[in-house]
Amino acid sequence: MRLKAIGLAIAFGLVTVAGSANAETWRFGLEEIEGSVQYQYAKEFKDLIEEKSDGDITVQLLPYGKWGSSYSALYDAVQNGAIQIGFGSGALGGTVPESQLLSLNFVMPSDQWATAQALNSDTFLQSDAWQSSFRNRGLVPLAELTEGYQVWTANKPIKTPADMKNLKIRVMDNSLLRSTYRAYGASPITIAYGELYSALQQGQAEGNIQPVFAHEEMGFYEVQKAMIFAKQSQFVATLMGNLDWYEGLSSEQQKMVKDVTQQLVKTGYDIQTKFNSERLDTIKSKSDIEIIELNDEQRAAFRKMVKPVRETFVNDVGDGAQKSLDALLSAVKQTGSSDDE
Repeated sequence: MRLKAIGLAIAFGLVTVAGSANAETWRFGLEEIEGSVQYQYAKEFKDLIEEKSDGDITVQLLPYGKWGSSYSALYDAVQNGAIQIGFGSGALGGTVPESQLLSLNFVMPSDQWATAQALNSDTFLQSDAWQSSFRNRGLVPLAELTEGYQVWTANKPIKTPADMKNLKIRVMDNSLLRSTYRAYGASPITIAYGELYSALQQGQAEGNIQPVFAHEEMGFYEVQKAMIFAKQSQFVATLMGNLDWYEGLSSEQQKMVKDVTQQLVKTGYDIQTKFNSERLDTIKSKSDIEIIELNDEQRAAFRKMVKPVRETFVNDVGDGAQKSLDALLSAVKQTGSSDDE
């Protein structure tokens, strides 16, 4: 395993030479580019770790492109220890099937701060079910970063499930997401992210699901007529570490990591709130796209249709899925902001 990790490190150009006998370098792989929500969070993490370790630890940030272009390559590198820490989001289901839980619709609170608190609570994050899901794959979940609502766009207003019937909506290559949008009556399709703009422009896809920052960053709003806030889910990235690396840390270092990630729960929320607000303002100023916010009654209609997908998730993934779902629902209930009606 160690030889494979070294080989991966060389392949990614990640080998570094410590400046002193006591110095350590923690490599931190991001799914997103510089200037993103993940990057700003990672920079705060880097600053705090380097400060609290009195310079004995250096955190090397590796944005998208610095380690490769396939998310699976990043996850493999963290599993094998070539990269010590990394983010995993929607595509992580192929590595940790239970992580698809975070893509379920109408499970987490519509309130984004309550969601950040629930996901980072000991009730969920430190639950045996969630920890085991990752540890059984050579990983350890360290924190959950919410990056904003998953917002729908389409070439027509969507206010009811009937409006979504047969809509060719692009979803990530994730079986649970396909089940989710089939439950709404849509026709989910998978298109490579880099090809999505032209697919929307040419009508190969009629709808899209992204956080606001991605809609703006990639210009998707330019080729869509309506942007719909249903508050059905949020984009969540799991901060995870290589298990052998984490267990090799001293107890003081493990405590430092936990203290830093807990400190960053509010920081991460503030970063994404500001980021998405500014990006939405940009979209409004540069286009005449219709902004639609569903009311409680409209959201309830979608919630009713998609709730059976929870059973699909459990049946497909197994016992660990149910236990992780139960832990999340318990954590959400403790916030007093449950969206599970």
